[in-house]
Amino acid sequence: MIDKDPLARVLFVDLSSRRYWIEERRELFEKYLGGAGVAIQLLKEKCIQGADPYGPRNPIVFAVGPLNGVFPIASKTVAMFKSPLNGNLGESHAGGRSAISIRMAGYGAVVIQGSSDIPIYLAIKDEKVNFRDASVLWGMGNSYSVGRVIRERELGAGIRTIMRIGRAGERLVPYASVITETYRHFGRLGLGAVFGSKKLKALLVSGNRMIKVRDAKSYRQTYNEIFTALTTSPLMKKYHELGTPMNVDPLNEMKALPTRNLQQACFEGAELISGESFAKNHLGRRVACAHCPVSCIHLGALREAYDIEPYFYRTKMISYDYELIYALGSMLGICSSRDLLKLFDEVEIHGLDAMSTGVALAWATEAQAKGLISNEETSGINLKWGESEGYINAIRFIVNRSNEFYREMGEGVEKVAKKYGGSEFALSFGGNEMPGYHTGPAALLGHLTGARHSHLDSAGYSIDQKAFANRNRLDPVKTASLLIEEERWRQILSSLVVCFFARAIYTPETVTKALGVMGWDLTHDDLNEIGFDILRAKYEFKLREGYDSKNARIPKRVLDTPTPLGSVTEEYLRQGMEAYMSQLGFSSETVCAKAGS
Repeated sequence: MIDKDPLARVLFVDLSSRRYWIEERRELFEKYLGGAGVAIQLLKEKCIQGADPYGPRNPIVFAVGPLNGVFPIASKTVAMFKSPLNGNLGESHAGGRSAISIRMAGYGAVVIQGSSDIPIYLAIKDEKVNFRDASVLWGMGNSYSVGRVIRERELGAGIRTIMRIGRAGERLVPYASVITETYRHFGRLGLGAVFGSKKLKALLVSGNRMIKVRDAKSYRQTYNEIFTALTTSPLMKKYHELGTPMNVDPLNEMKALPTRNLQQACFEGAELISGESFAKNHLGRRVACAHCPVSCIHLGALREAYDIEPYFYRTKMISYDYELIYALGSMLGICSSRDLLKLFDEVEIHGLDAMSTGVALAWATEAQAKGLISNEETSGINLKWGESEGYINAIRFIVNRSNEFYREMGEGVEKVAKKYGGSEFALSFGGNEMPGYHTGPAALLGHLTGARHSHLDSAGYSIDQKAFANRNRLDPVKTASLLIEEERWRQILSSLVVCFFARAIYTPETVTKALGVMGWDLTHDDLNEIGFDILRAKYEFKLREGYDSKNARIPKRVLDTPTPLGSVTEEYLRQGMEAYMSQLGFSSETVCAKAGS
């Protein structure tokens, strides 16, 4: 590692005392690279056991890695915190300009501690941290406006990012997101609510530093190789052309697309909300994260008439991707792409995680149809599959915490179902709402065992798809082994920090070569060991905070609705979870002891 690389510097900010300081933490970066590897160590260090997720002892850690700002599509920032949604490890990744801004400001990580007594936003400009009064921004009803106001206030040169929360974060909805650069998000597990609990409305980071490489000639050669692979790969071309919505049709054809709260896994309206349909009818432009040649962010144009005069229209550009289409589309029975754009916009305005929102609304729709809740609880809204207007109003009630029912809806699907009934069709894993892949046992086991209980943990869907293509169903022990193998490597990518879309490009050979250019002399075996250590560190935190794999809740609905590989049994998943923890080196006794402590 190059001695003067600013990556080793960690900026600490204490909101309670309005102080900040910089520490050199070279040993952390040399051992764990950056990103997720460094973030989990800082979280373990600064978050006391049993900390209140909404309290001042719950830190927010942002971390970047050695490839950020240097190689293409190394464009992500890792955020870690204790999640208010599940009371355990919160980890979220976001693109945009955040990673490069933090790196150019001269830091490998930023740790935000304490809580402010008034609304503020932070403006970090190189080595100076400004604490700005954000009282006028607090309660602002539109997250787009917050970004615009801060952009106009904070002038200056350099690469910069603006992260901010909407009203959902202010109101402490535990699946509130943090929006960065309008179209990217720290979406899952409630970072927005942690911001809100600290009275932190926004965070601006800007910088204009240079990053040195060890060998300029080797750097240019390696850069060109990676750039060429990215721009000629058929998969990357697909991400550019259609984006992640390209998944809608293939998953629907496999009968793996969760529909109407997973009562089915095939949606009759899928073609109308597919990537091809959105591109044909709505695509307005494509946007890229900083230092990315792929441009996978797709913006749909929604044209709406003003009420005042005829023939006067406004056009809004709204980001869409597969997860939004699944959660607010097929899960709610909505097949109008225009209605979907309106729902996406509503979620964006308030700063909510779209997946948690959609899954909660799907549960509520089924619960109302079954008579578990009435129009009294829903404030007169009759939630019906396919009718977007009711869902838009329900989203507003959730954010406003309008009554007892909507307050519980805002706590997540697992908690609202526990109070009103219907837990058997409340779709969450580890307290985090289900992502849009009902592909088979590997996906379900991945949701249960992944450190974030997310589809982005261990790519179980990919294991299932290969098994489906080969007509081959794996036993639970083998499935657990494949999930850990994938997770081990993903810890490296999320420590560098590289977008997972490029995992086929950033092979172990490419990564060791790129790191060598930066001054890191590591072998493939070294990386494997580091990845495993990072994964174990995450589970040490999870077990410390009460994660209990032996008693993990498995929604009955995922067992009742067949996958492309047939029905999955609870016994299979229990055996898989036991094998997963055992292969990580945690015995049954350790799991029970940690969960009970």
